[in-house]
Amino acid sequence: MAEVNTATDSQYRTEIRDGFRVEWDVPIEMDDGVVLRANVYRPIEEGEYPVIMTYGPYAKDLAWQDGYKTVWELFSKDHPDAIAGSSNVHQSWEVVDPEQWVPDGYVCIRVDGRGAGRSPGWLDIWSPRETKDYHDCIEWAGVQPWSNGKVGLNGISYYAMNQWQVASLQPPNLAAMCIWEGAADFYRDLSHHGGIYNTFCSTWYDMQVKTVLHGLGERGAKSRVHGGLVCGPETLSEEELQKNFADFGGDSLAHHLNDEYWQCRMPDWEKISVPLLSSANWAGQGIHPRGNYEGFMRAASKEKWLEAHGLEHWTEFYTPYGAALQKQFFGHYLKGEDTGWTDRPPVLLKVRHVGEKFYERTENEWPLARTKWTKFYLDPDHMSLNAQPGSSENKITYEGFGDGLTFMMPPFEKETEITGPIASKLFVSSETEDADLFLVLRLFTPDMKEITFSGTVDPHTPIAQGWLRASHRKLDPAQSTEWKPFQAHDEKQPLTPGEVYELDIEVWPTCIVVPPGYRLALSVRGKDYVYSCATDFRLSNMKNVFRGCGPFLHDEPKDRPEAVFGKNVTLHTGPGRESYIMLPIIPPK
Repeated sequence: MAEVNTATDSQYRTEIRDGFRVEWDVPIEMDDGVVLRANVYRPIEEGEYPVIMTYGPYAKDLAWQDGYKTVWELFSKDHPDAIAGSSNVHQSWEVVDPEQWVPDGYVCIRVDGRGAGRSPGWLDIWSPRETKDYHDCIEWAGVQPWSNGKVGLNGISYYAMNQWQVASLQPPNLAAMCIWEGAADFYRDLSHHGGIYNTFCSTWYDMQVKTVLHGLGERGAKSRVHGGLVCGPETLSEEELQKNFADFGGDSLAHHLNDEYWQCRMPDWEKISVPLLSSANWAGQGIHPRGNYEGFMRAASKEKWLEAHGLEHWTEFYTPYGAALQKQFFGHYLKGEDTGWTDRPPVLLKVRHVGEKFYERTENEWPLARTKWTKFYLDPDHMSLNAQPGSSENKITYEGFGDGLTFMMPPFEKETEITGPIASKLFVSSETEDADLFLVLRLFTPDMKEITFSGTVDPHTPIAQGWLRASHRKLDPAQSTEWKPFQAHDEKQPLTPGEVYELDIEVWPTCIVVPPGYRLALSVRGKDYVYSCATDFRLSNMKNVFRGCGPFLHDEPKDRPEAVFGKNVTLHTGPGRESYIMLPIIPPK
């Protein structure tokens, strides 16, 4: 890899401020000659230090406070302990604060991905080209004079998701990675839930990526730290700018099957061997938690840990709890310190209780070995969930775009923990050649008030959700289990109207300790869940108001024409058609 001469580079500059040395716009030349730009935050004292790196499209010089104003206001108000001891001027979205890491002897590097922020080039997110760039940036950092040769990857969401991919390339200087709330399968986790298109692909791309494209120049934001242009020194015309990036939302909609577009973005689990910490969020429905569990189970790494927590998507990464966890992990693998990390059991759960209360507990595996997989059968006569299946045939119909049906369990007689993956089997017929199934696991108080939790971004998130397009029912037998159906999504199998089909539906993992007297319910719908008491809450970086699913909606008419998905759907029960939801009940240790 060629080194760019910083002495003649008009964009590169360096200064000492806030207790460390900052090198702005450090050039890193790729194998095709494109020069990416990085900020390097490192100790003033000369030496060789471990590296914490992120690579992504959110613009390294855009302040969290400017790009994500309402999120910052909520976070800083509710969690002052997470930002204490820092001026917070170097805070950027979903990456570590150098003021909280450099004093501990780390070099923090933020790389603007190709085509974003200060880095030129064609922007094609999560593509093989981007993954190769990330690999080369890791190797560049590993041989710098201030580096000890050990690079760790750490960040939230996008900065977690691309870690799975780059680890598959096995860069020699990659020593450890912390994947904090990071999807892994861009088809199943992000773009098509159960085969149903997720409009987040388009709205997020418009609001958070296209707003910081390289070439926006004067039309883009300015850094609150140094006053420079966040999106590069050159201001391109709108016509020129449109030629510099792929249409991720449009591409996602066009690639409705798990084809080569998605396959080339998949990690190769057998090639991921680096030590890793995979951190999931119980309420991250719609994008993140599934990948964290899948990655922990499927990565070939011999040294791997799973952690699961709650609250908002951005919170625990920065709290003293999360920061201490990360530094204990990286202290061991990047510094060689005796932090006690390897004495930890493989799984750390912050077990969730009503009222956003969490209690830490360690486990030795995932799913938990002592899980009592328990089926509850749908009873259309009483709209209930029963421990035994019905003895006679029955059926019940709902309108595809209506509110669906809700089946209620009896009140729990004692405190009961539900932790782990959830699966459902339904027998379904449709008036048309297809049907979309939206499954929602819900919790109610003894007086029938629904309990929700702070999700990734939505403050009113249900216990768990699952999705399946009936024409995508084909299972991958090599990866399916009774507790985790795994659809292939490689072909469409239309329904014959009126014929009954067996559908196995994955409901994403969750955790809740149900108090005595409370009741669980399963809603089967043909559209997104809506919390009955939702307000007009929204975030400045999102297009829509949040009503229970945040920005993770499935309402694109091109994907869900009313003539196909808005007609009647019928659930069938009885002998040979035992429709159920299977819950992971955890007995006390």
